[in-house]
Amino acid sequence: MSLSLDPAVIAKGFANNGQDVPEAGQVPSLTSTNNFINFCLTAPNLPITNGQQITGGSCNPAPMGLIPAKTNMPSSKFVFPANGATIPANKEFTIQMAIKNLETGNFVNANENYFSAPQQLNAQGIIQGHSHVVVEQLTSLNQTTPTDPTVFAFFKGLNGKADANGILTADVTKGLPAGAYKLSSINSAANHQPVLAPIAQHGSLDDAVYFTVQ
Repeated sequence: MSLSLDPAVIAKGFANNGQDVPEAGQVPSLTSTNNFINFCLTAPNLPITNGQQITGGSCNPAPMGLIPAKTNMPSSKFVFPANGATIPANKEFTIQMAIKNLETGNFVNANENYFSAPQQLNAQGIIQGHSHVVVEQLTSLNQTTPTDPTVFAFFKGLNGKADANGILTADVTKGLPAGAYKLSSINSAANHQPVLAPIAQHGSLDDAVYFTVQ
């Protein structure tokens, strides 16, 4: 494969810093005339991501990839637990999440191919990917301080295909201790990067609900 950039794919708009008609508080964009092909050379202190989950930080050279049409943006909604629900403590339950506009069941080796390829679409223009669910314990349902993303009560990659009704599931086999919790989805492309949308103003591509365990 060629190591040179084909002029046919150069995005000339990348040379514009966006400040021709600036809005109040708007900052200029980084610019490039070669699609940022050597961008990671600007951060020589960071290793190349190279398909790895590098916890100390890295620079990823993979392009963003294929972006779906506005009408094909993905979204999800939790079916169980419902927002505001209370479920029994330390008892197995199954998370259920409805999802649309995501061709589920597509996931690569997260230890060798993390962020290592562009987002891809299927023949119908739908993102090929998978989802995850994560449960974080809160001090209360009224908590206003941000959570610590490195701490969670339950995490599960939903690598299988959604069922005929468009539902993905995850079994929380040991249940959860009493407390207040936030349940969130992380909808992702096949290489585990968060799904990308074609427009800036859109509804959430993920869902979050809050529930208690007693």
